[in-house]
Amino acid sequence: MKHTRIPVALVATIAAASLSLTACSSSKSGGGDAAPAKSEAPKMTQRAINEKDRADLKQGGTLNWAIDQLSSQWSPLEADGNEVSTTDVMKALMPTFWRSDAGGVQTVNKDYLLDAKAETKDGKQVVTWTLNPKAKWSDGAPITWKDIEANWKAQNGTNADFKATSTTGFDQVESVVKGADDYQAIMTFKAPFSEWQALFNNAANAPLFPASLVATPELFNTAYADKIPVTAGPFKLDKIDQTAKTVTVVADPNWWGQKPMLDKIVYKAMDTNTMPQAFQNGEIDFYNNGPDASGFKQIQATPDGEVREAGGPNFRHFMLNGKSPMLTDPKVRQAIFKAIDRETIAKSDLNGLGWPAAAMNNHFLVPNQNGYKDNSDGLSKFEPEAAKKMLDEAGWKLDGDVRKKDGKELALKFVIPAGVTVATNEGSMLTQMLQQVGIKVTIFTAPSNEFFDKYIYKFDFDMTAFSLIGTPFPASSSTGNFKSDGASNYSQVGSPELDKAMEDAGKAQTTDAATVAINKADAEAWKVAALVTLYQRPAIFGVKKTVANLGAPGLSDYIYENIGFTK
Repeated sequence: MKHTRIPVALVATIAAASLSLTACSSSKSGGGDAAPAKSEAPKMTQRAINEKDRADLKQGGTLNWAIDQLSSQWSPLEADGNEVSTTDVMKALMPTFWRSDAGGVQTVNKDYLLDAKAETKDGKQVVTWTLNPKAKWSDGAPITWKDIEANWKAQNGTNADFKATSTTGFDQVESVVKGADDYQAIMTFKAPFSEWQALFNNAANAPLFPASLVATPELFNTAYADKIPVTAGPFKLDKIDQTAKTVTVVADPNWWGQKPMLDKIVYKAMDTNTMPQAFQNGEIDFYNNGPDASGFKQIQATPDGEVREAGGPNFRHFMLNGKSPMLTDPKVRQAIFKAIDRETIAKSDLNGLGWPAAAMNNHFLVPNQNGYKDNSDGLSKFEPEAAKKMLDEAGWKLDGDVRKKDGKELALKFVIPAGVTVATNEGSMLTQMLQQVGIKVTIFTAPSNEFFDKYIYKFDFDMTAFSLIGTPFPASSSTGNFKSDGASNYSQVGSPELDKAMEDAGKAQTTDAATVAINKADAEAWKVAALVTLYQRPAIFGVKKTVANLGAPGLSDYIYENIGFTK
């Protein structure tokens, strides 16, 4: 099948790992050993994974991989499993039909899919999926067209009881039927879907799940809650240890593809501020450092460790809960945007990393991407006096140090996870900035392992901060986060205009048309004012030097059976 280059944007998966990033305070200079600033971020097509042929690797061994929380939902298709800590584990275990290179070029993953062909028949887009008949679920059942059909039905949005992370793409399919045999599915679209390769795609965090466990809302929502019952990957589950907070996966002897180089991967859940020391102590071999300047230095100071760094469509942001009583008025949210000095926050968070500390002025495209521009109509500018005027006009009048309306203070709860220095620093800066315009901020620290499950997913916050991690698919990966009724839209607000622009991006047939639609969507996202983009998040990983085919992937995906230790 042809390689297809896809335009890139942000971003489906929320990164708990990105929450726990440490950064030097803005009061520190970083010292003489701080990394010099680069003029621009690493290119989108860069990756740093210590790429090696399988022949250069040892057979066997255990890799210790740090994750920031033990998931309570192991299906990334279900809205509560939409986290990096979940997908890092499940990508070793579940089928995905595509391989992505560092530039976002998609090729068929022959272990599961022999061919995929899109054509136009009777004026409609038709995709024929031809499955590898060797592929089987861990319970012995073959992977067939019925699995594709069941995954479509669960994620097409027609039944709201299925708590799907995203319906994008699947909601444009009108039918899935059996092809030449059980190993072929014919998918017909109601409307063209330019990003059809995002379906069942590893880089897009969209694996295939067994029909037997997604056929009803009850199964779809709960079959993988706190357990991993059925898999079909190069690795299989050994155990989930709730006490030790580890997930252990082992090479599956029934795997029909190339034998995994590793015997075992142990995923260790820990607070991110403890990961650099654990790495230095040899307790872990791989972790996501993100923009943690002290961790960056600890990796450099670890004799058998190294920094692996790449660009990517990832960003850090503040999120406003548009259903919070204080934040239902978009004018108030827009005023908050103008009261935040994002350049100062970026400089503080990124100090000592050699990463350009520039505010990001687009919700979908990062600064080194084609098509990136500021569509904010002035809302990206730090203008506290203008913010004060907007709050006055919205009826929030200054009464002493705090604004009031109808006898109530304009007071916000900013929820952050415990043990995350960068979030603590951001909270301090945000408190001071909003205090200058008469808004009171109270910082609430949630246990890190409960941050998403008990606060973000339950909308128990006025403002919060985390990172969004990108995929090679602009509309597919963004729609669930911004669509008015998107399952992963934790701000709970949107607009018909934003929904329409995202829909147009999904149907665009050319890169230019997609770029126009994405920038239209961005302009609407600024008006909705629910998500304050801060900066492009550097993809920085600490990795033991002997570990191959793992690190900063850019837009590519890890091939788990090729991860191993060099000879």
